Amino acid sequence: MGNTSQEYDNIIATCRQLYINKMKDYGSAWRILRLPSLTDQIFIKAQRIRSLQENDVRKIDEDETGEFIGIINYSIMALIQLDRGVAEQPDLNVEEATQLYDEKVRITKELMEAKNHDYGEAWRDMRVSSLTDLILQKILRVKQIEDNKGKTLVSEGTGANYQDMINYSVFALILMGK
Repeated sequence: MGNTSQEYDNIIATCRQLYINKMKDYGSAWRILRLPSLTDQIFIKAQRIRSLQENDVRKIDEDETGEFIGIINYSIMALIQLDRGVAEQPDLNVEEATQLYDEKVRITKELMEAKNHDYGEAWRDMRVSSLTDLILQKILRVKQIEDNKGKTLVSEGTGANYQDMINYSVFALILMGK
């Protein structure tokens, strides 16, 4: 699993740098977003990935890489919002926001390592399109939980679903060789 851990860290380093650069450009304006808004942003990115995978013609010359990175970063923002709640105004500086980012990544990577051990790195034999479908499924689950005002009977909550979306996106980027 040492290889997976290093590959994971390399992907996250790219995502983290983009997050920091956007924080420098825009501040923490994202802190005003309610969770359904973040979920919808993730949904848009996943839908675009699926469209790129299914369509032979692309009107914008981009691959799925940026969209998977967006899913990772928006999912981390959602995890931060779950803990801190929605702010009325941007309330985090770059250093605070980066510390929160790193904390969520650490916890999510620990989850990945535990599941990766139990599943025997089965994701390595999956198609990127299947990972995309799993992300879309997780988004639909989160939307349903949000529509149910956060109540579930037997299911994990939204946080676990955001973590899975992060991990599936990292796996996709590893498989794509990014």
